[in-house]
Amino acid sequence: MDGNEIRDLGAGANQTGVRAHNERLILTLIQRHGAMAGSDIAKRTELSAQTVSNILRKLETEGFLVRGEPQRGRVGKPSVPMALDPDGALSFGLKIGRRSADLVVMNLHGQVLGQSQLTYRHPMPAQIFGYLETGMAGLSAALTPRQQERLCGIGIAAPLEIWSWPEPFAAPGDMAVWKGLDFAEEVARFSALPLFTVNDATAAARAEHVFGRGRQYRDYAYFFLGSFIGGGIVLNSTVIEGAQRNAGALGSLRVEGPDGQMQSLLDTASIYLLEAAIEEAGGDTAALWRQPQDWSGFAAHLEPWIARSAAAIAQAARAACAVIDFEAVLIDGAVPPAVRDELAQRVAAELAALDMRGILPPRVAPGSVGFNARVMGAASAPIHAQFLMT
Repeated sequence: MDGNEIRDLGAGANQTGVRAHNERLILTLIQRHGAMAGSDIAKRTELSAQTVSNILRKLETEGFLVRGEPQRGRVGKPSVPMALDPDGALSFGLKIGRRSADLVVMNLHGQVLGQSQLTYRHPMPAQIFGYLETGMAGLSAALTPRQQERLCGIGIAAPLEIWSWPEPFAAPGDMAVWKGLDFAEEVARFSALPLFTVNDATAAARAEHVFGRGRQYRDYAYFFLGSFIGGGIVLNSTVIEGAQRNAGALGSLRVEGPDGQMQSLLDTASIYLLEAAIEEAGGDTAALWRQPQDWSGFAAHLEPWIARSAAAIAQAARAACAVIDFEAVLIDGAVPPAVRDELAQRVAAELAALDMRGILPPRVAPGSVGFNARVMGAASAPIHAQFLMT
């Protein structure tokens, strides 16, 4: 396969009563491949030309598509490529993290039109939802009237069991207020927009799948290095969440640590370990998260952290591929691009050195979305749930 090839999504259905499915399929096809003529869409989806023409006309009328300039070929009528209208749908995305929350408003092209951040020692509901309310008002005020009208929802990405984080992020007892908290009820106090929630690592996987290198693969495992490492899985071009939203909880896989003892991947290959080493040496750990990221001052701690993390991720990747036949493993995180690329290279080398009998090794590649993956994945949740294939 060409390294830059974007995989197709399968065929459509011509039967009566499945237009909603076909509309999603066509919108997703254009989102993944860019502007396309109706004839190309018909070939890729195996839908009739008339069916495609009717759907394109409907989606254009509804404001999701715009016409491009006619492309004249050697024979026949000129073809007219149809593209997503970036303002066809917009959404808010909130990422709740262990030390900060990020809020964005994003359009159908995945362009972040506005962004803000809140930092804290421990996240508390009143603070977080107050920030969401005021932040949405501020970001919305900067949009055009049409963009405001096309806002379709709010996505929130947060870790599971936010109230029971382990050291070094252990929080006071009042964090238990998160347990059983109804996010939809809290948001409904100040917004009528529909709410969609997702695990933060799954959100990052969705962002990579929709806007990044994940479009090149049909089945892959995705590792995202945040304060704690997490992940996601994509099967048949679909991000899998699972009945309990545990799918792709790769950080829970057991690996052999530097001391030879078995431990969770999240205790071997997470940024909090690098942060702890820098803090112990008296360094400025805030610089790890400051934008734009510059980790050049952490060289003494960075090399051993990369080496340890790569070895552990390679073991986890082998375990994952022994269960599901992934064609690729993607590595991304809240790290500078150069660090991400080095990690991916090291993981590939470590994987090649492991006992892989009975398993065809996957391709290991760096992701491409980076620091904003979780909040962009949150923002894409309302759009995908309502308009695109998941």
